[in-house]
Amino acid sequence: MSQLSRLIAILTLLKSKRLLTANELAQKFDVSIRTIYRDIRKLEEAGVPVTTIEGRGYSLMEGYQVAPVQFTEKQANALITAQHLVNQTKDISFVEDFKEALTKIKSVFRSSIQEKSELLDSKIHIFNNNYENISSNALSEIQLAITNFNYVEINYCKANDTNISFRKIEPYAFYSTNHKWILIAWCHLRDEYRAFRIDRIQHFKILNNTFEDRKFNLQTYFQSCPYNGK
Repeated sequence: MSQLSRLIAILTLLKSKRLLTANELAQKFDVSIRTIYRDIRKLEEAGVPVTTIEGRGYSLMEGYQVAPVQFTEKQANALITAQHLVNQTKDISFVEDFKEALTKIKSVFRSSIQEKSELLDSKIHIFNNNYENISSNALSEIQLAITNFNYVEINYCKANDTNISFRKIEPYAFYSTNHKWILIAWCHLRDEYRAFRIDRIQHFKILNNTFEDRKFNLQTYFQSCPYNGK
């Protein structure tokens, strides 16, 4: 977890009006107590009124509120349009996670913008001329594996091939083409980078053990090895 993400998480916990000790925070975020001390100082430097109660822990000053996020009408419209594009990906996990996230975001829309966004939602339709009724349900989990460098085991079926092969992979990046998500990963079976269509992954398992980053660069990959997901 980055320092920024941890600071936001600490602020969220403090907003719940809980009294938190440095030791509790250190254990929760798996960092040292010294790191928590630095985080608290960062919050204080940013103007967050953290109160230190000697011998008991930290809390927020009574009455402190974080300013609500405000969206313009154009920003709200962009999010509504993005949802229609996301729905074309045919990955159930990604569509559901985006839908839940957008519901939370829409909860802070002003009522006037919310009404207009609902109107716009009913006036958008995206045609898919290359429709293929094959869906996947792995994208959201694989995204986590990419950012946390977790090995993934998959059962994979190539196009026009009934045989299913077992692969242990190191996921590095993904891209979308023709409404299909393509995963780029180091394949231990082939001992090289391979492209896998996520909707052709029959079964997957995210492993707890992690791999060492090979410093994969997506632009360099495209230059040397164009799309070959099958």
